[in-house]
Amino acid sequence: MRYHKLLSYLWISFLGILVAIPIYLLTVKVNFLNLYGSLPSITILENPKSDLTSELYASDGVILGKYFRYNRTPVQYEEISKNLINALLATEDYQFEKHAGIYLSGIARAFFLSILLHQNKGGGSTLTQQLAKNLFKTRSEQYQGLLSKVPFIKTIIVKTKEWMVSIQLERAYTKKEIITMYLNTVAFGNNAYGIKVAAKTYFNTTPDALSVEQAALLVGILRAPSYYSPTRFPERALRRRNVVLAQLCKYQFIRPATYTELKQRPIELQYKVEDHNQGIATYFRSAIREFLLTWTKEHGYDLFEDGLKIYTTIDSRLQKHAEEVIAEHMRVLQKRFEQQWGSENPWVDENGKEIPNFIERSAKKSDIYQHICKKYGADSANVYMETPIPTKLFSWEGEIDSLISPIDAISYNKRLLHAGLMAMDPHTGHIKAWVGGINFEHFKYDHVMQGKRQPGSTFKPIVYAAAIDNGYSPCYEVIDAPVTFKMHTKAGTWTPKNANGVYTGKKMTLRQALSKSVNSITAYILKQIGPELVVDYARRLGIKSPMNPVPALCLGASDVSVYELTGAYSTFMNKGIWTEPLYITRIEDKHGRVLQEFVPQKKEAINEETAWLMLHMLKGTIEENGTFRGLSKEMRENNEVCGKTGTTSNHSDGWCIGMVKDLCTGVWVGGENRSIHFKTLATGQGAVTTRPIWEKFILRLYADPDVPYNKGPLPKPTMPLNLPCMQVQSDKTMATKQLTEFNNPPLNDMNSLDNEDAQGSAEIEKDSVDTYINADEVF
Repeated sequence: MRYHKLLSYLWISFLGILVAIPIYLLTVKVNFLNLYGSLPSITILENPKSDLTSELYASDGVILGKYFRYNRTPVQYEEISKNLINALLATEDYQFEKHAGIYLSGIARAFFLSILLHQNKGGGSTLTQQLAKNLFKTRSEQYQGLLSKVPFIKTIIVKTKEWMVSIQLERAYTKKEIITMYLNTVAFGNNAYGIKVAAKTYFNTTPDALSVEQAALLVGILRAPSYYSPTRFPERALRRRNVVLAQLCKYQFIRPATYTELKQRPIELQYKVEDHNQGIATYFRSAIREFLLTWTKEHGYDLFEDGLKIYTTIDSRLQKHAEEVIAEHMRVLQKRFEQQWGSENPWVDENGKEIPNFIERSAKKSDIYQHICKKYGADSANVYMETPIPTKLFSWEGEIDSLISPIDAISYNKRLLHAGLMAMDPHTGHIKAWVGGINFEHFKYDHVMQGKRQPGSTFKPIVYAAAIDNGYSPCYEVIDAPVTFKMHTKAGTWTPKNANGVYTGKKMTLRQALSKSVNSITAYILKQIGPELVVDYARRLGIKSPMNPVPALCLGASDVSVYELTGAYSTFMNKGIWTEPLYITRIEDKHGRVLQEFVPQKKEAINEETAWLMLHMLKGTIEENGTFRGLSKEMRENNEVCGKTGTTSNHSDGWCIGMVKDLCTGVWVGGENRSIHFKTLATGQGAVTTRPIWEKFILRLYADPDVPYNKGPLPKPTMPLNLPCMQVQSDKTMATKQLTEFNNPPLNDMNSLDNEDAQGSAEIEKDSVDTYINADEVF
């Protein structure tokens, strides 16, 4: 009797379970009364989303860098090594090809170990279940219901959801697609998400090239990326790798002899974590980040997770040459700078006297001081700034690990010179190279677009362009004599001086005056046409920086950026059409669909004849024995170049804008503050600090067979230019060419002087102090 009752009880219980399970699964699926929390929708399951790295491409196809929260770049199944797939299946899910997302023996084992015995020894999750957990965050807050607060019940609900999602994934995707999604989404530690980034980070290789032991290590890491990190715990990682190798041998993916050999091998890493401070074009990537953030926000995308492909105008080959030339020349300049100042501090006033409390005031403006002061008070901030702490300092001989106080670190960094370079195609507006500083990891400030300094004599072509566009001729003659402006100052007047303080009293054509950078004649022209007209033409030529219509404009008193000034000069080579410097050509989504194509803004800034005449004027810096006379024979031979150098008050800023037939390049060099500069004009002038950078950069391009830049003539006028002085100058140039080259060898010595500085660098006088930003003003 009891036996029959027991059978009846068991039978009823069995039927109850058969009925209860579908009801339970149905209530979980529909989230009855919000007891269980929702499941990922069908739409999400069919279109899974994971954070994907957005990639920035150079015009020649090279990846310049990435924008990411989690560094993840997907690959296709065909790009994955069979060694890796075998290691993954042998270790994580040998029955992967046979099950439909779950298997009962694994579920039973997981139930007893994880739920009843509270032991997390694994064995119950298939690869599909792990994918469901990783990809759809099934254990996150958004999928939790009212019963999720009950520990035991919560575990059952979570497992149930993962089983249900796994089955749906198996129905929606092939086995190859599932394993590919899994390897593209899992974390391998050290900010490496997905197999492509992991292979690059740990072995500097691609997923299809992974060896058996490399694949075993990466699969082993998946068990616990922090615990089995090969960089932090190499012994643990080695043991775990050998466990994976044993699994490969167990399931006959490798022979026993191979296993015996491989497990004896040490771990050989080529470890390098990708971050925003490394790679090429770091300043460029940072500078356009704000534009990309604005664009993605306006168009409904996330720059850091939507896997966008951003195609830029930068040529990686030119970029590398530019960065290498900057490093090469700045290393030399920094050495000269240190030799010149020795133990003296280089922050000095207009009289060469050290500025008192300069570093202390700089320290109080630093972010770290402001933060501590706001949080703990000024006394704590002062103590912190004086306390030595481990600090990495930049040097041209390599990074220095130092124990130094923040205020001493500021003093050290203030002694460093900085630079900026931008090269662009003057016809298309495409920016081909962008170097914003000497080292992005240590100095984030960009000296191409963000930084603005007085351009000195490199602004003079804009003054002359305004004059020529309004009727003046390059042949127009002016006497080199003092020019006086009425000023709203105590002095009442201002008379700009030539750099050497001498007025020759001789007549000069405008072309000769520009080539030799004579201040008095530029001042005369500005006085005739008015500073308002010069500001108007600066705006036409793309300069948007604040600019007051004051007499000191003739000497380049208003701050501009390398980006603006290079774009302005490019107009002279583009028939008077100003073309906005362009850095992005198109943006695509993760599927390769074009979201937007970019074309530069263009407008007629000056008439075509004026543009040709300005090229003729700028060629005078060589032909008139002017500021470009020191170029090497290698640069001049079978080649036509033009440009302008500039030096500001107390040689605080050195500039060079140089042009060859298909490239316009701007370079700036100076200290972090205007009060930091070389002691002498011979060492601080633009001809020494910046022009060699430009020349070395261009010569590197000519010597590189892989880049499409060659010597040749500048663009020729498409119309007759009726200039009486041109024929005379042509005859004179032919007659004196050999003599000029003999008397004026290239400026290779730091003590050589440029005609720009002998006849008129941007020497702005104290009398006009209210009309410009003093080059020596620190605060």
